[in-house]
Amino acid sequence: MSDVEFYLDLCRPLGGVTSKRMFGGLCLWHEGLAFALVIADTLYLKVDAENGPAFDERELPRFSYETKTGRTTVMSYARAPEVVFDDPDVFADWARGAIGAARRAAAAKPAPRKPRATRA
Repeated sequence: MSDVEFYLDLCRPLGGVTSKRMFGGLCLWHEGLAFALVIADTLYLKVDAENGPAFDERELPRFSYETKTGRTTVMSYARAPEVVFDDPDVFADWARGAIGAARRAAAAKPAPRKPRATRA
């Protein structure tokens, strides 16, 4: 079983999950919102102020990478606890929290601006 098949199978109870190869890894999407990354065989889930404390309590690191200029960028994804792989229901709970974080992030973004009409 490939990693894509493994994660899509794990996400099956959530419904509507798709995947796309990105960032040298895999990105998982639920209804058009990215909620998880798999980089170097490590699962990271979307975090925000609401679900982030559960990750912080377990001292789970945020996903970060170094840019070409040497600056470290920390993203709003944290390593998933190992327990998510022990029980599909536990995985679903953590994934739903990540999906909620993705929804809140999308809702906080301003609406796209309409293009200006051009004069002829």
